[in-house]
Amino acid sequence: MKKLYENLPDTPGVYLMRNSRGEIIYVGKAANLKRRVSSYFTRPHDSRLEKLVSEIKKIDYRRTDTALEALILEAELIKKYRPFFNIKDKDDKSFLYFEITKEAYPRVMLVRGREAKKGERFGPFTSASSVRDAGKILRRIFPWNIHPPEKIGKFKRPCFDFEIGLCPGTCVGRADKAGYRKNIANLKMFLKGRKKALIKNLEKEMSRASEALDFEKAEKIKRQIFSLNHIQDIALIRDSDLPTGEKVEFRVEGYDVSNISGDSAVGSMAVWENGDLNPNEYRKFRIRTIKQADDTGMMKEIIGRRFKNDWPLPDLILVDGGLGQMSAAKKALAEAGLKIPILGIAKGPSRKADRIIGVIPKAVSKNDLLKLRDEAHRFAIGYHKRLRERKFLG
Repeated sequence: MKKLYENLPDTPGVYLMRNSRGEIIYVGKAANLKRRVSSYFTRPHDSRLEKLVSEIKKIDYRRTDTALEALILEAELIKKYRPFFNIKDKDDKSFLYFEITKEAYPRVMLVRGREAKKGERFGPFTSASSVRDAGKILRRIFPWNIHPPEKIGKFKRPCFDFEIGLCPGTCVGRADKAGYRKNIANLKMFLKGRKKALIKNLEKEMSRASEALDFEKAEKIKRQIFSLNHIQDIALIRDSDLPTGEKVEFRVEGYDVSNISGDSAVGSMAVWENGDLNPNEYRKFRIRTIKQADDTGMMKEIIGRRFKNDWPLPDLILVDGGLGQMSAAKKALAEAGLKIPILGIAKGPSRKADRIIGVIPKAVSKNDLLKLRDEAHRFAIGYHKRLRERKFLG
């Protein structure tokens, strides 16, 4: 059985399980293909899943850049192949779909298959929580209207969604109809799994806007392209995403640096794994390349060195700091050829607020992350003190 999954990559994607006749009997998505598929063969299961596993003779897979794209591809393949174990005991009408209405300013809604059709549908999706989280991510990239036709332009003041960049201004009649419909067309391309073609189209559109000296439009498109290339979809990593609903392994690594004006500088890695701290996985680093006070440079060094080691890959990285430390971590990951979601904890001007930068996944809570941050800080401070004491004693 190990031969079925041992060569799968540690990346997001979709897996297709086939029986002895070559028929696809189950399609699933994963943030980590190897980890997810191996769990079918290495853990006890109920009778339903045991029957599925007993019939598996081959496993194909398709990589995706993100878990969000895996969710969309999974829906496309379920619709195409209708695998027995995906649709068994389920009525087609119970599945969820994204529906884009045929109105002047189309709305994007989440509907059940049993509801009357009002527009073009994308799906089916099997997990309500995952598809709702996907909608939140997509609306930040492609702001869309949720107001019915009779409410368009009738608001006295912009709605709350407009204030946070989710509504294009249909509430108060500020949305350009042609621009809005172009945005919806781009969303449809993404939902059809055509992200690469979409980005190429946007790059051409950005160039045309620049040539026409419409720099505001060019900058807006540039931000959209950046968002598509840096989708933060950790909210889609569920704590109950297998057919059995069993808990999925989840590893968070928390990083901190400790130094006084660059002296005896060290870094630490603390680990939160499967619901609790795991001190056996902690690691410490003595800073080698930076002699002055440069916390972001030190953060980049320790994370870069960490991923040169053959340790288990995390599902999420937490850095003690704001955008500077997060940017340093992203650069280190890019140099290692990895894409792993990153969260930061900013203290704010008062140094008292603990504000999480990024979306917290369902597998951990804010308190879990704060506990991990505190542990990484404690571990770094302890190591820093020991080095300074050794230096003082000669």
